[in-house]
Amino acid sequence: MVDLPALEAAARLVHAVFPPTPQFAWPLLAARTGAEVWVKHENHTPTGAFKVRGGIVYMDRLRRERPGIAGVISATRGNHGQSLAYAGARAGVPVTIVVPHGNSTEKNAAMRAQGATLIEHGEDFDAARAEAARLATERGLEFAPSFAPDLVMGVATYALELFRGAPPLDALYVPIGLGSGICGCILARDLLGLRTEIIGVQSAGAPSYALSFERGEVVTTPAATTRADGMATRIPGPGALEIIRRGVARIVLVDDDAVASAIRAYWQDTHNLAEGAGAAPLAALMAERERMADRRVGLILCGGNIDLDLFRRWVLGV
Repeated sequence: MVDLPALEAAARLVHAVFPPTPQFAWPLLAARTGAEVWVKHENHTPTGAFKVRGGIVYMDRLRRERPGIAGVISATRGNHGQSLAYAGARAGVPVTIVVPHGNSTEKNAAMRAQGATLIEHGEDFDAARAEAARLATERGLEFAPSFAPDLVMGVATYALELFRGAPPLDALYVPIGLGSGICGCILARDLLGLRTEIIGVQSAGAPSYALSFERGEVVTTPAATTRADGMATRIPGPGALEIIRRGVARIVLVDDDAVASAIRAYWQDTHNLAEGAGAAPLAALMAERERMADRRVGLILCGGNIDLDLFRRWVLGV
């Protein structure tokens, strides 16, 4: 049952592994945007991103319900895979991760360092996901999706921390990849009975959820063209879309140049390094500066795992 005691139990499970991440109001971000800005620092988890929370909750259930499991397999561009690898190592569950060719070398190295077996397949995330599902059947492994109730419950714990740790928020900007993070925010907000407006953020080069939100049905795109790999999704999940359509005020599209500017702004104003998806909420707030003037706004800095080479080329232009 998804209720507040269940979410609080998930938070205790996560906090047994690492403490709550901070939420800070940054004065320079306020000066830049014209709003009171509270940043939830999910770049401060043991894997540098929010998804580890879902991995901990998912692996805990799997360990209890299927103690003899041969292993778990999934697909990722990086943070979901690090989450499963980290939690799998703690639970004693072998983890195999399929990534697309050309995936982040540093995220690949991080997943291997956490103990995952890495397989490269396909040209994008969706091709890697199809291969992971095929291998799950072939090898008798548990396929771990990128969106599932355990994962949503786990990542909703960051929203619970934010809503309880910050003053009442007028609005909250959340990036959308496959949807677990924003659905977790909707869940926590509704369970707490808050009126905070939740605003989704997607890349203009990968607008599948924005198009689906507008049309009221799943819309796929032929490509996901963005350097913000955490938002590079072509095929929305129907379950996530249903929750988003019920609980989100709107979805804002930001291009890669705006995201690069937001990464620089985070470094200048807070000395925190954000990956593309992590900076996208700030990019959206800067785009909606007039609309959000003098309001109290939350931003999810969902991760800081950006390759050095990508940072140099994309953000610094060198």
